[in-house]
Amino acid sequence: MSGGYFDYNQYRLDDIAVEIDDIIKNNDNKELDEVFKEPIGRHYPKEIIDLFKETAHTVRQARDMVQRVDWLLCGDDGEESFLSRWKEEVRPYWKDKT
Repeated sequence: MSGGYFDYNQYRLDDIAVEIDDIIKNNDNKELDEVFKEPIGRHYPKEIIDLFKETAHTVRQARDMVQRVDWLLCGDDGEESFLSRWKEEVRPYWKDKT
């Protein structure tokens, strides 16, 4: 079955996290945007960038949570494998999963 209960919308969460990563990566970029002729970077202070990093991390964790629930609801995982995968894939978020 491979999921689908949520119409695979959990992958939109990953797209959002990637967009946040791009903002972080380009924060100090002084090159001009080709269309708007304004600097690409937003030049946010470190405190805000740190919160963006936390946000991208949390969004990815939410994606993984939704994925696990999706697979349980679609019958791809049983209750035991759901609990096991939750512990392996969702809980250990002190490790960077990006």
